[in-house]
Amino acid sequence: MIRIGTRGSALALTQAGHVRDALISAGLEAELFTVHTPGDASQGAGTPVARIGVGVFTQTLRTALAAGECSLAVHSFKDLPTAPDPRFRLAVPPRVDARDVVFSRDRIPLADLPAGSMIGTGAPRRMGQVRALRPDCTVVPIRGNVDTRIGRLEKDLDAVILARAGVERLGRLAEATETLDVDTVLPAPAQGALAVEAVAEGHENCSEEALYAIHVLDHEMSHRRAIAERAVLASLNAGCTAPVGAYATEDSFRAGVFAVDGSERVTWSSEGEPTEDIGHQAAEYLRAHNAMDLM
Repeated sequence: MIRIGTRGSALALTQAGHVRDALISAGLEAELFTVHTPGDASQGAGTPVARIGVGVFTQTLRTALAAGECSLAVHSFKDLPTAPDPRFRLAVPPRVDARDVVFSRDRIPLADLPAGSMIGTGAPRRMGQVRALRPDCTVVPIRGNVDTRIGRLEKDLDAVILARAGVERLGRLAEATETLDVDTVLPAPAQGALAVEAVAEGHENCSEEALYAIHVLDHEMSHRRAIAERAVLASLNAGCTAPVGAYATEDSFRAGVFAVDGSERVTWSSEGEPTEDIGHQAAEYLRAHNAMDLM
């Protein structure tokens, strides 16, 4: 039996459930194993995401995996630290839509919101881009799960912006006002991608069954795109809360760093297949054009 370690939030359980179902479809026996993380507690307390620290949602899961409490660990890939951990092997299942979505009162698109509207989002990357798009509105940091954030529309906010992937996985996409094109708001590196880890060969609690599961789950192009995007973060020595965006397709790549106040941005784009080297090249360009001053 493959035990799939996951956080206990509704979204995390849904994501891990997709992994379980894929393994069962491949003829393997699998079940979920819930691990409670400090990131869940801080989210419930409303602590701003940028103050929590890199890896807060993933470290406890990795500890449980290394200890043999579970066979696999499922993460949102964008939450993993960028430095590779030699203890683990990684699979990236087929990626879902990486773009962001807007929920608003009366289903008013972002561009048409009245001046002075209150827009909530949890990511500095989104804050900078939305403030540049709508300097006449007020962008405020929010925390909480998808339902909590959308619920703010009934209280103090006129719009909220979320990752489409989580909204879609929870079955609430039909309620969204619009999906933002990547030319409008550049997604976070690896947004929409899951990372499934197993203990690597040569390490205690390595399992042949778990390594086979990694082989079954991995989707090559999704993996390549996510690795290329995350190479930007790694080269900039930035974490998942940095105001950095990156998005790869099968034949193009773009990246950017955004001042959180919306005043400046540095962007880069190229044609060609996504590779880790492309991500490093993007980061070199961004650094050479003073992008570090915006973080």
